[in-house]
Amino acid sequence: MNIKNLEKRVREINKYFSRYIHLRDEKEYEILAKTVKLNEEVGELCNDILSILKLQRKSKLERFKKSNIYQEFADVIIATLSLASISGVDVERALNDKLNKLENKIKNSKHSLNSSSKRHRSNKALIQKPRQRSIQPNTKF
Repeated sequence: MNIKNLEKRVREINKYFSRYIHLRDEKEYEILAKTVKLNEEVGELCNDILSILKLQRKSKLERFKKSNIYQEFADVIIATLSLASISGVDVERALNDKLNKLENKIKNSKHSLNSSSKRHRSNKALIQKPRQRSIQPNTKF
């Protein structure tokens, strides 16, 4: 098997699946473009986090600037808000709904852990203090 043969096979597969992908209008195209942009920005943020943790290859570490992470976080937030806007998502409502759901989950989890001492003992390992990480909350970059 050679690369040209692989490329031909992939083109045939793409032809088959492309019939299922139809963007009906400009808005759908914009949603797709903004989704791809968000993915790009998240990837760049991940690269910076890997660099901070010194898990990046040497050539990338040499070019890395810690202050860049501020811009990458901003880029992710801007891309997310942009996608939400074109998709008609009320970000404030979405965040409030999700935070309420998480808070209720934590509240119910604490209640269920305290309601049974046997269950509490079995979950003891899960509640242990987390080990220290290189990136701490409120770390300044």
